[in-house]
Amino acid sequence: MAKLKTGRHTSSLKEVRKASRRRWANVAARTATRDLTKQLAGAIAAKDAAKVKGLLSKTMSAWKKLGNRHTVHPSTAARKIAKLSRSAHKVIAA
Repeated sequence: MAKLKTGRHTSSLKEVRKASRRRWANVAARTATRDLTKQLAGAIAAKDAAKVKGLLSKTMSAWKKLGNRHTVHPSTAARKIAKLSRSAHKVIAA
Protein backbone atom coordinates (compact mmCIF):
# COMPACT_ATOMS: atom_id res chain seq x y z
CA MET A 1 0.00 0.00 0.00
CA ALA A 2 1.32 3.44 -0.89
CA LYS A 3 2.05 5.86 1.87
CA LEU A 4 -0.38 8.68 2.48
CA LYS A 5 0.76 12.25 1.95
CA THR A 6 0.41 12.90 5.65
CA GLY A 7 1.98 10.27 7.86
CA ARG A 8 -0.70 10.72 10.47
CA HIS A 9 -2.95 7.79 9.73
CA THR A 10 -0.58 5.11 8.46
CA SER A 11 -0.32 3.42 11.86
CA SER A 12 -4.09 3.34 12.30
CA LEU A 13 -4.50 1.81 8.84
CA LYS A 14 -2.00 -0.87 9.76
CA GLU A 15 -3.90 -1.56 12.99
CA VAL A 16 -7.11 -2.00 10.98
CA ARG A 17 -5.38 -4.58 8.77
CA LYS A 18 -3.99 -6.40 11.83
CA ALA A 19 -7.38 -6.39 13.53
CA SER A 20 -8.99 -7.88 10.43
CA ARG A 21 -6.43 -10.69 10.24
CA ARG A 22 -6.84 -11.43 13.95
CA ARG A 23 -10.62 -11.40 13.69
CA TRP A 24 -10.64 -14.00 10.93
CA ALA A 25 -8.13 -16.15 12.82
CA ASN A 26 -10.40 -15.98 15.88
CA VAL A 27 -13.49 -16.83 13.82
CA ALA A 28 -11.70 -19.85 12.32
CA ALA A 29 -10.50 -21.07 15.72
CA ARG A 30 -13.99 -20.67 17.23
CA THR A 31 -15.60 -22.53 14.32
CA ALA A 32 -13.11 -25.41 14.54
CA THR A 33 -13.67 -25.70 18.28
CA ARG A 34 -17.45 -25.72 17.89
CA ASP A 35 -17.16 -28.42 15.22
CA LEU A 36 -15.07 -30.56 17.60
CA THR A 37 -17.67 -29.99 20.32
CA LYS A 38 -20.47 -31.15 18.00
CA GLN A 39 -18.48 -34.28 17.08
CA LEU A 40 -17.92 -35.03 20.76
CA ALA A 41 -21.61 -34.48 21.54
CA GLY A 42 -22.51 -36.90 18.76
CA ALA A 43 -20.13 -39.52 20.12
CA ILE A 44 -21.57 -39.05 23.61
CA ALA A 45 -25.10 -39.46 22.26
CA ALA A 46 -24.04 -42.62 20.43
CA LYS A 47 -22.29 -43.85 23.62
CA ASP A 48 -19.11 -44.60 21.65
CA ALA A 49 -16.54 -44.66 24.48
CA ALA A 50 -13.49 -45.09 22.23
CA LYS A 51 -14.41 -42.09 20.08
CA VAL A 52 -15.27 -40.03 23.16
CA LYS A 53 -11.84 -40.68 24.69
CA GLY A 54 -10.10 -39.51 21.53
CA LEU A 55 -12.20 -36.39 21.03
CA LEU A 56 -12.39 -35.29 24.66
CA SER A 57 -8.73 -34.27 24.99
CA LYS A 58 -8.75 -32.47 21.62
CA THR A 59 -11.93 -30.60 22.45
CA MET A 60 -10.79 -29.63 25.95
CA SER A 61 -7.48 -28.39 24.57
CA ALA A 62 -9.20 -26.31 21.91
CA TRP A 63 -11.53 -24.65 24.44
CA LYS A 64 -8.62 -24.01 26.80
CA LYS A 65 -6.68 -22.27 24.01
CA LEU A 66 -9.67 -20.07 23.16
CA GLY A 67 -10.02 -19.10 26.81
CA ASN A 68 -6.32 -18.38 27.28
CA ARG A 69 -6.27 -16.15 24.21
CA HIS A 70 -9.49 -14.41 25.30
CA THR A 71 -11.14 -15.37 22.02
CA VAL A 72 -13.97 -16.47 24.29
CA HIS A 73 -14.27 -15.52 27.94
CA PRO A 74 -12.12 -17.82 30.11
CA SER A 75 -15.12 -18.64 32.32
CA THR A 76 -17.11 -19.68 29.25
CA ALA A 77 -14.29 -21.99 28.19
CA ALA A 78 -14.07 -23.48 31.69
CA ARG A 79 -17.83 -24.02 31.81
CA LYS A 80 -17.84 -25.76 28.41
CA ILE A 81 -14.92 -27.98 29.43
CA ALA A 82 -16.62 -28.94 32.71
CA LYS A 83 -19.93 -29.75 31.04
CA LEU A 84 -18.35 -31.82 28.26
CA SER A 85 -16.04 -33.59 30.68
CA ARG A 86 -18.92 -34.54 32.98
CA SER A 87 -21.03 -36.01 30.22
CA ALA A 88 -18.07 -37.72 28.54
CA HIS A 89 -16.93 -39.44 31.73
CA LYS A 90 -20.43 -40.84 32.24
CA VAL A 91 -20.11 -42.58 28.86
CA ILE A 92 -16.53 -43.73 29.50
CA ALA A 93 -17.37 -45.13 32.95
CA ALA A 94 -20.44 -47.01 31.72
